[in-house]
Amino acid sequence: MLRKLAPYLLFAVYKIFFWTWRIRVHETEEVRELVKNNKSFIIAHWHGHELGILHLLKRYHVACMISTSKDGDLMNKAVQLLGAETVRGSSTRQGTQALKGILRLSKKGRRPSVAVDGPTGPIYKVKPGVFQISRLAQVPIVPISFHSSRSHIFEKSWNKSELPLPFSTITVLWGSSVEAVKKSDDSRSDELSLELEQKLHATRKGATELANGQSEVF
Repeated sequence: MLRKLAPYLLFAVYKIFFWTWRIRVHETEEVRELVKNNKSFIIAHWHGHELGILHLLKRYHVACMISTSKDGDLMNKAVQLLGAETVRGSSTRQGTQALKGILRLSKKGRRPSVAVDGPTGPIYKVKPGVFQISRLAQVPIVPISFHSSRSHIFEKSWNKSELPLPFSTITVLWGSSVEAVKKSDDSRSDELSLELEQKLHATRKGATELANGQSEVF
């Protein structure tokens, strides 16, 4: 019984936190156009940054790939309650099934969200899966990051997961995109991984600078 209730409790706690946050979302012109024209694109983020952007799932019509583990069972329902469509699997479990599911949702106009250094790290190192989805779906990859004025970092977790604390100001920034990977390109390319890693780090830095009033919205 408790396990069945757990996703609803997670959802309720997150919504309570959300209602206390002051959130500012800064979109690039490209993202505004993609959203305006109901176009799909991949939302790329670090694994430890999920808690700072889950509130955007409904707003951007997101599709999520959720692990088939027991913890994944809890997250799957909670994420659905937050407004996302989900498929089950990861790069290490039922990967082909999950890939087919995420491509199907992308064709329907959903925007796949990919924790690019998941599911087990190393932290801040982009895995090939995001490029495989881009190549097959022919959609661009757009990095996203955030800065929170007050956060708790789960230091013992491999991904250093970050939870914005109640009454925080959260600055969300969409970054510069990586164009859709060509059919002829290798999704395991080190150059592609390095490019996206740099863009993600730049987006994180940009969110922090915006939050501190050190730069203008582009």
